[in-house]
Amino acid sequence: MRNDPEPLSSAETRNLQRVAGMMVPASAEYDVPGADDPAIFADIVKSLGRDLPEVRKALAALNASAGGSFADADMAKAEAAAAALREAGGAPRAAIERAILQCYYRDDRVLRSLNIEPRPPFPKGHTLEQGDWSLLDAVRSRPKLWRDAPR
Repeated sequence: MRNDPEPLSSAETRNLQRVAGMMVPASAEYDVPGADDPAIFADIVKSLGRDLPEVRKALAALNASAGGSFADADMAKAEAAAAALREAGGAPRAAIERAILQCYYRDDRVLRSLNIEPRPPFPKGHTLEQGDWSLLDAVRSRPKLWRDAPR
């Protein structure tokens, strides 16, 4: 039997939506929604998966830094709390950033604004510009990091 974690509380959801909107605000100039857009945000909440425990830690840190509810804090306190989370780094920050950005950049409206056709990569594939393969020379020159498996 799986022991699924409890879903986000309504307070945690409000805090996550505020940080998502601060992290990626809507832009009229580029005609894109913010990460707090209802469709994008629903995808974020649905996609937390294994990141949920670390996202919860990030949200708790935001509340602590804001001196109460991050969602209800004035803009100066919210910005200071977000800056403190960015500076602290670590797994909670990485999890909340990953959760927000992966869903934001798979939204069709965002892809269109980047001139990317919103479709699966296969069967057509996507063209990827060739990079500078010489950048891998340093990795290729390293000694082998693994041992051969017994046969």
